[in-house]
Amino acid sequence: MHLHLVSDATGETIHSVARACFAQFEGVEAEEHNWTLIRTTVQLEKVLKSIADNPGVVMCTIVNESLRRTLHDGCWRLQVPCIPVLDPVLAALTNYLGLPSRGLPGRQHELDAEYFHRIDAMTFALNHDDGQMTWDMDGADVILVGVSRSSKTPTCMYLANRGINAANIPIVPDVPLPAELFALDRKKGPLVVGLTKEVESLVQIRRNRLHLLAENHETDYIDPEVVRQEVTMARRFCTDNNWPVIDVTRRSIEESAAAIMQLLADRRNDAQRA
Repeated sequence: MHLHLVSDATGETIHSVARACFAQFEGVEAEEHNWTLIRTTVQLEKVLKSIADNPGVVMCTIVNESLRRTLHDGCWRLQVPCIPVLDPVLAALTNYLGLPSRGLPGRQHELDAEYFHRIDAMTFALNHDDGQMTWDMDGADVILVGVSRSSKTPTCMYLANRGINAANIPIVPDVPLPAELFALDRKKGPLVVGLTKEVESLVQIRRNRLHLLAENHETDYIDPEVVRQEVTMARRFCTDNNWPVIDVTRRSIEESAAAIMQLLADRRNDAQRA
């Protein structure tokens, strides 16, 4: 089927909503037509022409009422469904707050203080990736530890995009963790979280990594028994230091990050109640 995603901004919101919805339907594959930064009637005419050529479901995030109505009327004439996904939320908020929506596109992407805070967090994650700049770890909100290929770096980058200062340190056999990690304040300092993964999954990911790098495959790095000992050692290390551990084997990066953010929220709530 054809799926038209129409947005007056970057299209991130509508794309995420579409993915979440279509994931609930087995055996349905959608050919996506992405239309972003649609803010004029001329642009909208091109969108409607494409919809006419490739009829299918239309989902939109357009806050300008006139443009949204034009799209809706065009879809009605073409006899295809048009779903304005923001309308129920905006209507509910308008009723609750007693305030009208401003109808300005892309306001969530304004270059405000929150935006620059996220940029700073991205820089922090890059500077503190893979055990770098350990002398400056007290500036982190969270520090991820785990064996190689346990998704530490991508999880840190996702957290950074949410404005969270995240560092990561690899747990490597026979290589001591930096002393600065143990000098952190357990109550007020960064939250240390261990990431782990099932041995079979870890071996496969590492094997693929070596294949991409065209390196020798006969190594302890992908030996199942050695990797099992490595994972067990890392888990025991986290347990001994009372660090929470998240198994990321069947979690997406977003799900792992959500679990970490919940741990941070729980910690803040506990501190407020104390």
